[in-house]
Amino acid sequence: MRLRTKFNLVLVFACLIGMTTASYFAYVAARTNAIQEIENEIAIIRGNALAVRHYTSTGVAPLLAADNDILFFPHRVPSFSAQAVFARFQESFPEYYYKEAALNPTNPDDLAEPWEAELINMLRANPDLTSVSTEREVEGIGPVHVLAFPLTINSESCLECHSDPAVAPAAMLDLYGADYGFGWELGETIGAQVIFAPLTLADERAQQLIIVLVATLLGAFSIVIIVINILLSRIVIKPVTTMSKMAEQVSLGDFSAPDYIKPGKDEISSLSVSFNRMRRSLDSAMKLLDE
Repeated sequence: MRLRTKFNLVLVFACLIGMTTASYFAYVAARTNAIQEIENEIAIIRGNALAVRHYTSTGVAPLLAADNDILFFPHRVPSFSAQAVFARFQESFPEYYYKEAALNPTNPDDLAEPWEAELINMLRANPDLTSVSTEREVEGIGPVHVLAFPLTINSESCLECHSDPAVAPAAMLDLYGADYGFGWELGETIGAQVIFAPLTLADERAQQLIIVLVATLLGAFSIVIIVINILLSRIVIKPVTTMSKMAEQVSLGDFSAPDYIKPGKDEISSLSVSFNRMRRSLDSAMKLLDE
């Protein structure tokens, strides 16, 4: 195996190890960053939901409250409005999910799934928690990254409909019944804003970055290998090959080749000087023997 081949094999092997190591750590960092981006986007979704809830409570509910005994409009309920607006948002961004899950909801559609109930109970058990960030396996979706934010009763106006069926609007009882969504108390965390996105979203973003990184490293390493091979050829391979041919001639008794002098002060240059000195000494010795 030639010196150039051995050198290139070692160089390629070192580059592969470097690329693999760099890609692994870059993927971990990129995935972490992608999850952070998802959490930032979830924060925007929540901010929008809170804005809708506030507008519904202060701008819509008072206008519809007068007819509660005759006709109950779900649109006056902040939870209903926030989820209805998100349903339209989800048409453009189907990878995100938003639900206002509750342990004892008025609307059965808002009943918490077992894993959502687990998050709500965590928030209920730790009132100081402002959110819970975790990963869960959701049926039909797969692994997801979840953020859950507590829904706490901070206004007595909520208790007008959810404290006791006896004081709840008659039209609401006609629509939802009197079995669920009651017994809430001021300061109680009754549910959570559950927002999540598939982890495949973070994986895809990380993979896209890794593809760019690997392509860049591959291009950079290719240029480095080409440059090193050019330098290797000029500085090492060509001088050594020349001296090897001269040594072969000398071994056959041919001393007619002129001295080979490699410019510079590196090891190969020193070798060429030493080789020329040895060739001249050998030539002189052979002439003395002939005499």
